Amino acid sequence: MKTTLTAQSLSDTRAALKEANTAFNHRYPGESSRRQPIHSVYGGAHLFKAETASKLAEVALRSWEEHAPDARTLARVLGLAEEGTLAETVHARVVSKLRREAVEDYRIDFEDGYGHRSDAEEDGHAVAAAEELARGLERGSLAPFTGIRIKSFSDELFARAVRTLDLFLSALVEKTGGRLPPHFVVTLPKVTLREQVAALDSVLSGLETGLGLERGVVKVELMVETPQSLFDPEGRLALPRLVAAAQGRCTGAHFGAYDYTAACGITAAHQHLFHPSCDFARHVMQVSLAGTGVHLSDGATTAMPVGPHKAPKGGALTPAQQEENRAAVHRAWRLHADNVRQALTNGFYQGWDLHPAQVPVRYAAVYAFFLEGLEAASRRLKAFMDKAAQATRLGDVFDDAATGQGLINFFLRGIACGALTEDEARAAGLTLEELRTRSFLEILQGRRGS
Repeated sequence: MKTTLTAQSLSDTRAALKEANTAFNHRYPGESSRRQPIHSVYGGAHLFKAETASKLAEVALRSWEEHAPDARTLARVLGLAEEGTLAETVHARVVSKLRREAVEDYRIDFEDGYGHRSDAEEDGHAVAAAEELARGLERGSLAPFTGIRIKSFSDELFARAVRTLDLFLSALVEKTGGRLPPHFVVTLPKVTLREQVAALDSVLSGLETGLGLERGVVKVELMVETPQSLFDPEGRLALPRLVAAAQGRCTGAHFGAYDYTAACGITAAHQHLFHPSCDFARHVMQVSLAGTGVHLSDGATTAMPVGPHKAPKGGALTPAQQEENRAAVHRAWRLHADNVRQALTNGFYQGWDLHPAQVPVRYAAVYAFFLEGLEAASRRLKAFMDKAAQATRLGDVFDDAATGQGLINFFLRGIACGALTEDEARAAGLTLEELRTRSFLEILQGRRGS
């Protein structure tokens, strides 16, 4: 058959396209295979100890046992079906998780959770927190993910933020002999300019050089708490430029709903995660960072699951007071669970917890989300795999290759957070080797070649 174009005539076009595609793939490598914690627990730096994670776990488990002692109570609180085994499975897996690893990510906070103190006081807390972190690293008592949130890089707070970071890292490296905790990260709040992120990269580069650390070993998270974090003065997306300014350090972008809504002029009574302005901000975050491998995290539920009554010293609460406490905790849990479910539905798999009693209900909401979708996802994926990439119709849901990857992601996310077991993934027709590829297309290619 006759053609007009030749390989030589297409060489320049092909070379230019190859260069552009290579640059695109570098910028958008796809979803990261790094484990993503499902929450970050923030606590004031002045309170941090090597045993903080284990103490928070004790409080979380105690609250769970007191206010959700059985599956039936949990079903009523979260609106789960009381018939069947869902509530029982969720309840059992939450208890197991709390006993094994209640806190996945902990942030030592020198910002909102710490407040403004004298320079001498903050200096002391920076060194003390670093020494406690080093002690926790030696004892193996830290959360799997940990880090420090410094103050913002505004003109007023830059010097204080840098000094705290310098004191903290210098003391930590001295105490550990150059080791950093696994998944250690520095969180930069209230970002408004790419120059602030570039400044953090420059400061960290100087510290790494001075402390004998590998270049880029200290990772960063950016707080999206201002409209300027989303759009620059010309109306262009700002987040990609902020991430790029971190020079490969940025691993996450965390949404700060309350600072953001305040900056948008929303009054306190309407500052909550369900506000439409929060939906808009989260969607912009997704559009900006989809495919980059940067993890996204939702904001916090500010209603604390704490009852209004405390037992007097040497005394006990009355039955009426106990019931009022339980009702207050259940209301806060229900709101937190609703926020978590909304985040999961919208593709945000991580969020903030501000109180240890919030931790168990986050796990419960996450586990219920995945377990409720398990049967349908298993049927769809098994049918799709059996057809080996042929588009198929199961009921009234049409599947294609993109949906196949989405189903794989469902199982990867569910297993990573502890909601699903590997046996449940195998029941959907997947082998562990196939799951480890993390790619629907690779699985299909493997099956075609077998």
